[in-house]
Amino acid sequence: MSQQFTHDQYLSPFAWRYGSPEMRAIWSERNKRLLWRRIWVALAAAQATVGLVSQEELADLRQHQAEIDMARAAEIEREIRHDLMAEVRTYAEQCPVGGGKVHLGATSMDIEDNADALRLRQALLLLRQHLAGCLDSLCRQIERYADMPCMGFTHIQPAEPTTVGYRLAQYAQDLAEDLKQADQALANIRGKGFKGAVGTSASYARLLQGTGLTPAEFETRVMAELDLPAFTVATQTYPRKQDWQVLNVLAGICASAHKLALDLRLLQSPPIGEWSEPFGKRQVGSSAMPFKRNPIAAENICSLARYVASLPPVLWQDAALSALERTLDDSGNRRAALPDAFLASEEVLIQLQRLVDGLVVNETAVQRNMAAYGPFAASEVVLLEAVKAGADRQQMHEVLREQAMAAWAAVQEGKPNPLLSLLQADERLTRYLSPTQVARLLDAHSHVGDAPERARRLAASVRYYLEHSGEQT
Repeated sequence: MSQQFTHDQYLSPFAWRYGSPEMRAIWSERNKRLLWRRIWVALAAAQATVGLVSQEELADLRQHQAEIDMARAAEIEREIRHDLMAEVRTYAEQCPVGGGKVHLGATSMDIEDNADALRLRQALLLLRQHLAGCLDSLCRQIERYADMPCMGFTHIQPAEPTTVGYRLAQYAQDLAEDLKQADQALANIRGKGFKGAVGTSASYARLLQGTGLTPAEFETRVMAELDLPAFTVATQTYPRKQDWQVLNVLAGICASAHKLALDLRLLQSPPIGEWSEPFGKRQVGSSAMPFKRNPIAAENICSLARYVASLPPVLWQDAALSALERTLDDSGNRRAALPDAFLASEEVLIQLQRLVDGLVVNETAVQRNMAAYGPFAASEVVLLEAVKAGADRQQMHEVLREQAMAAWAAVQEGKPNPLLSLLQADERLTRYLSPTQVARLLDAHSHVGDAPERARRLAASVRYYLEHSGEQT
């Protein structure tokens, strides 16, 4: 195992391009081995309470706990082809007094799976910080744009007006649900505990004979030292369903981010032109077309989000296809899938917060689209008021449909929307509503219902959850 990595050979983009140094550190080989050693020390500390390890041996293990020597471990692993046992021997060599007690009674997965549970928790906590940051940024933008009317789109066609803030509130609502799911996943993280080779605690029962301590009581002591609850039952590993459940949470976060990013890409298209992501003063949009301002951050979010979405099925198979008490066919893919999922999800949230913080709303384009398409939506209001004034609903619907189709054809040719003038000149309508009333009713800016209030209420509820749930995590 080489310890020298350069850009002269393949490196995962997650090793340097995507994600934060903090998340890479969590999934680093060094952190994993530090956690292994923390677990060995916790194991020895519990054994010391019943006389299986002396205080001198325990002190020696603690003294050398942080002295990770990757070169020596790699040298041993090349010979024995077992990474955990290579670390056992490396650690034992460093501890002249306590080295002989490292890993006493344990099987590899007693160490590795508890370490992985701790890493899942570390990574989820860091990801939660990014998710909370995105939500905080969204709340600010919701409040800023709660009252700004804009065209809503269904089937990617103009529909009725909404507000910019109400549209943003949809994304915040989804991400707030993702935050709750992440908090639930954090609360549910459990380690394997200390149950031995097939989960029966047989080795610990033998080791603890005559100490007055049961294997379950011993496990409780060690896990308390690690501040990690354990599954009640396990095989050689903790249930692999836990990995699948955690990655489903990440995939959910990425689905919400993908939705926002995809919508921005549509809204940044010049024919709509209402939103755009921040664009640096010296940023280059295209190597061939100097004028381009591509939504590269949003596209990157969508790309990485789709990758995360592809990973839960791998973990599903690990859970479903692990035969009997354990098969090793989950080991290789977990080494890649778990860190990749967290680093990709983190990059998605990093990019998403930058996008939301720097979101550009082109009010001129918003008003242009409202002028072009808003009157069509407001024709429903005209219909309702005309019927209230005595018109036949079916006959008036046909009048409005006929004039709307004529106006739509004009808009499709690039002309200003003539619907108002057409309706003001139509005696079938003006016998019930004056031209002034028609003009007032056809102004779609007020046809947004209670969207502004709902958007603000959503933002307030998200802020409340952020403030109070943060105290618990």
